[in-house]
Amino acid sequence: MVFTAGQIADILEGEVEGNSEITVHKLAKIEEGDKGSLTFLANPKYTSHIYTTKASVIIVNKDFSPNQDLETTLIKVNNAYESFSKLLEYYNQAKNMKSGIENPVFMAENVTYGENIFLGAFSYIGENVSIGENVTIYPNAYIGDNVTIDDNVTIHTGAKIYSETVVGKNCVIQSGAIVGSDGFGFVPDKKGIYNKIPQIGNVILEDDVDVGAGTTIDRATMGSTILRKGVKLDNQIQIAHNVEIGEHTVIAAQTGIAGSTKIGKRCMIGGQVGIVGHITIGDNVRIQAQSGIGRNIKDGEILQGSPALNYGDYNKSYVHFKNLPKIVNNINKLEKKSISGDKN
Repeated sequence: MVFTAGQIADILEGEVEGNSEITVHKLAKIEEGDKGSLTFLANPKYTSHIYTTKASVIIVNKDFSPNQDLETTLIKVNNAYESFSKLLEYYNQAKNMKSGIENPVFMAENVTYGENIFLGAFSYIGENVSIGENVTIYPNAYIGDNVTIDDNVTIHTGAKIYSETVVGKNCVIQSGAIVGSDGFGFVPDKKGIYNKIPQIGNVILEDDVDVGAGTTIDRATMGSTILRKGVKLDNQIQIAHNVEIGEHTVIAAQTGIAGSTKIGKRCMIGGQVGIVGHITIGDNVRIQAQSGIGRNIKDGEILQGSPALNYGDYNKSYVHFKNLPKIVNNINKLEKKSISGDKN
């Protein structure tokens, strides 16, 4: 795709300084820019590159004033970083914009769908599925019976959306994600043999939820597993049955959350965190990577370690832990002096 500097400025509500008709067809880092590329300058650390880059167009903050001659066209905006991010989103949407139904596709007769949808080849759409407008479902995706998908949703190749799942507006489900699989529910009998408990609930993804590649979200035993508005999940995360995650919480890769745990709003959870079941985590909680959470957490706590401690206490303890060999050595010397003194 080719854009002029003027077109880009219109999208970003910015001002062109230079040639508004110059064209770009690719994006680049400022230090790697060449002819035909678009880049941005937001961090002063990279200012020197603006005088050497070969990029055709550069997005800069309105207060940027060069102290040398430039051989490039500038687009001045209120916030260069946010504007470039907006442009990336626009570019990605334009690049991936598809419509129509490829062949072969299986779609049950009672499926309903809105305008401007795309169904990729070998996708499967089950009974009583409802699909909104501007929905993109890439090849080899599976949509089970009675699933509801709202407007502007993207479901990538190989994702599986099991029956009864509800997907809100503007959600993105990446390749290999599984939404609505059975929860891990088994009960032992008198002989110690584990028998499966039927999982008859569903999964609800509210608006603006992102689900990373290879992530699994289990359906509820009864009721719903719920991801509230704006939740963002990284790749390879396990969300167990009946978990509820509050609005705008973000969770990094390889985290596992056991059944029936409730997580609050605007939490940040690092990678490889393990969270036990049937606990409540408050709002605005920060959990550092590789922590183990086995208790209820109050609003605003910052935690690290396994089992997790208050972040400040963990750091203080870690100082002593690193010095433990030295401390033990000093204690041994004191004990030897004490024993030697007793003999004398």
